[in-house]
Amino acid sequence: MTRPGMTRPGMTRPRVVVAGLGDSGLLTAIHLARSDVDVLGVSSRPGLVSGQELGLRLARPERWARDYRIGFDRFRRLDPVEKVHAELVALDPAGRTVTVRPAAGGTRSVPYDVLVVATGVTNGFWRLPHLQTDADVDAALAGAHARLAGAGSVLVVGGGAAAVSSALQVATRWPDTAVTLAFPGERALPRHHPRVWSVARRRLARAGVRLLPRHRAELPAGFTADRITTGPVRWTNGQAPVDADAVLWAIGSVRPNTDWLPPALLDEQGFVRVRPTLEVPGVDGVFAVGDVAATDPLRSSARNRADRLLARNVLAHLRGEPLSSYRPPGRRWGSVLGPEADGLRVFAPSGHPFRFPAWTVDRLLQAWIVRRGIYGGVRR
Repeated sequence: MTRPGMTRPGMTRPRVVVAGLGDSGLLTAIHLARSDVDVLGVSSRPGLVSGQELGLRLARPERWARDYRIGFDRFRRLDPVEKVHAELVALDPAGRTVTVRPAAGGTRSVPYDVLVVATGVTNGFWRLPHLQTDADVDAALAGAHARLAGAGSVLVVGGGAAAVSSALQVATRWPDTAVTLAFPGERALPRHHPRVWSVARRRLARAGVRLLPRHRAELPAGFTADRITTGPVRWTNGQAPVDADAVLWAIGSVRPNTDWLPPALLDEQGFVRVRPTLEVPGVDGVFAVGDVAATDPLRSSARNRADRLLARNVLAHLRGEPLSSYRPPGRRWGSVLGPEADGLRVFAPSGHPFRFPAWTVDRLLQAWIVRRGIYGGVRR
């Protein structure tokens, strides 16, 4: 018996367009590519440029690129997916089309049966929405690394995982550099279990990082954290300014990449409204996942493998079957500090760390768990 919405004799297969091939969109496309649908992915970059592990990216860009910058042609399970290197311009929900502007110029209208919005967010200089070539990515990686390598003192401003990992990775990469981490609360990592900060604080102290709690930076009107600046930095509570050769802003100034979407689909902050099933209410056949989706206050579908659930829901939608709900965790979890000399610590939601010994990070974690298990095979 033919299921509604799926392949019928004499008819083309349903098309699923995945808008954004970052961490969440890429995995969603990989899952869908194994099903009886045609998948088209739109990406502003010619390959995966992950938003993960900022500290490693800054301190050791070659090592970071080995695991977090991967050309789309290397993913075996992306072979059936049509990849379009383009900027997203507009969505027409009534006509079920997405307008894109390819890197070569002009515009193209892409029809869809189901649309998955996975365009992520803009966050500092390391996560930008505009079109980039491989040369652009090369220049961005090398420029940020050189800026920090040439600094005698580095001030990291922010209390999230990106700030904490950056302070630790810079301090261990350049031990002679004076590194300071300033954050607004009593402790950093406020959205993680307190145990995580206890471990991170000890690691930072061992690396010689100076900690400045209760320091909230004064930001001039129109300030955007899209570049590494120089000091001094002043504070809202009147503490003494802190000077530094390089100031890394990791203050969570997140902006969703949703300018191309109709405002009716967005919440007050510009994120895509979703039901627990990751469907966008009020429009048929549109889903959202990742940092752009307003699933919960932490927008946690980006870090909790919701891509697999979303792929199942897309197929269930096409078949007219019931959909499953995403249940977000109460706290953030995962890698916080990045790879260290003694291995990689992954924190559970309870705050307890599990350490992968250093020798297992490449041979086991990346080679087998990530490349084979999660991605389904990555060519050398």
